[in-house]
Amino acid sequence: MKNLHFKDFFWNSDLTCTNGYDAIIQYLNEGKRTCKEVEDFMKARASIEEKYAKDLLGLSKKVCGHNEMNTLKRSLDIFKLQTEQVSLSHLQLAQSMKEEAKKLEEFREKQKEARKKVEQCMDALHKQKSSQFKKTMDSKKTYEQKCRDKEEADQNVNRNTNTNNTKHMEKLYSKAQQAKQYAEEADKTYQQNVTTMGKLREEWLKEHVKSCEVFEKLSIERINVLRNTIWTHLNQLSQQCVTTDELYEEVRKSLEQCDIQEDVEHFINLRRTGEKPPATVLYENFYSGQRSPTEAPSSRLPLFPIRRGPLPDPTNNRDGAQLSLDADAGYSVIQY
Repeated sequence: MKNLHFKDFFWNSDLTCTNGYDAIIQYLNEGKRTCKEVEDFMKARASIEEKYAKDLLGLSKKVCGHNEMNTLKRSLDIFKLQTEQVSLSHLQLAQSMKEEAKKLEEFREKQKEARKKVEQCMDALHKQKSSQFKKTMDSKKTYEQKCRDKEEADQNVNRNTNTNNTKHMEKLYSKAQQAKQYAEEADKTYQQNVTTMGKLREEWLKEHVKSCEVFEKLSIERINVLRNTIWTHLNQLSQQCVTTDELYEEVRKSLEQCDIQEDVEHFINLRRTGEKPPATVLYENFYSGQRSPTEAPSSRLPLFPIRRGPLPDPTNNRDGAQLSLDADAGYSVIQY
């Protein structure tokens, strides 16, 4: 299939009409606006990435597992370290996006300058073409009017051929000659304007074709640059995902090495306080000074003295139960 080109499809039958050219200019303006929108989008995305990177970097500095120990502590330290690395990678991503946006801005300015030269030339030609066309049409009207004046003067002469008024005839002949002269001058001016219009039209045709070729080339470059820019942008985002996953994989590997039993045993070995529990606290009778023969003597004195109340009255039990008396020989009940 044959490729279509600007230069073949943006003409008008009216010499002064610029609709075709205007359609191309509108298309280029819309393309320029698209470049600016993509540029602004990438700058905004870079700003988001930069803010995220700084927030993530601040988060990586926060205390996390400061009091933990052994393999889990190593995993937490790696977790914080890799979080910091992720933040730095996002910061680098933001910088790369800014650079891509800057390239797009420079490209847009370059195209703007290239367009400006062509548009200035075409605008000047359009003004000249329009002015010369008006001048040519005005000279045509003048020429046609002078021709009608000449015909009318000739008809007056013919109508008065048989008159005997010589003076009147001389006047008619003079007007006819003058009308003929005016018509010839108008014809000459009209022809000159048509010739000038023809030369200007040829020049405009050549420049219009050139401008179409330049504008088409600029459009091709713009589309190609935008496509490549978005492609690069997506590659950057994909690479960021890969980088982030690689950094987090280090944390996962560390967690795989985190041994729960080892950490428990590490804590035991580091903080152990003894292997024997304290001895049972025995009952000591104040009056007998004897201890139960089945229990070992207490190795530790009470921290505070024990206040003893009066012995319970076995005959006055609130629960109605009879208290059993110890059969030991040294035990006695004091009666009051």
